[in-house]
Amino acid sequence: METTEKKRLLKSLVFPGILLIILWAVFIVETLLKADFSTLGLLPQSISGLKGIFFSPLLHGSYAHLSANSVPLFVLLAGLFYYYDKKGYGILAWAWIITGFWVWSFAKDTGYHIGASGIVYALAAFHFTGGLLRREPRLMAFALLVVFLYGGLIWGAIPDFLPEKNISWESHLMGLLAGVIIALFYRNSGPQRIEHKWEDEEEWIEPDQEPTAIDEQSRIKEESINPQNTTVPPPIVYHYKQNHDPDK
Repeated sequence: METTEKKRLLKSLVFPGILLIILWAVFIVETLLKADFSTLGLLPQSISGLKGIFFSPLLHGSYAHLSANSVPLFVLLAGLFYYYDKKGYGILAWAWIITGFWVWSFAKDTGYHIGASGIVYALAAFHFTGGLLRREPRLMAFALLVVFLYGGLIWGAIPDFLPEKNISWESHLMGLLAGVIIALFYRNSGPQRIEHKWEDEEEWIEPDQEPTAIDEQSRIKEESINPQNTTVPPPIVYHYKQNHDPDK
């Protein structure tokens, strides 16, 4: 059992690790080449900006920006693939596309949006909502862990709450909404709460089981209370043999 759980845990870390390597590789290449990949980001309500739905989560503006997204993204993705296995790919794809499309549709005159924070918000909302919906102990524990570690993310979805920082609150808000909706859609997937049913147990006596002294006493007591149920034994007939002497 331990070996199976260990393999499952290690397997859940593979894709998150690969994605983080890609994010850091893109940032390092951009830094070394002194290039600007932000034009591949998401530009709202622009045909040319549609490509950003797919590429913007791979781009980050600074080392601090990438570092801030790396740890929560890894943890939330690991939890996703641990609890949902192969369905995690579909959940991630929906979170990626829905969040990006909604930002493209509703954000206005805000320039290019880049970074994986929208997906981080979507996954956090997905895990938290999924835990509440199922009330399954493991999912609830992970949901509480998400709240404990990243509960402060909620402030990043409020417009102008951090005016000194150039953050995409639209991506955060749309990610939260997308995560809730995806959790509702996948509510019957992943671990489910087990309902326990308790039934009255009756003592079963095997057909060939000899009655005990207690059983015999119970039977006698029952017969004394309910004499009509008492089985009357058949009368005993005594046969006498008389010696017959023909000479007498």
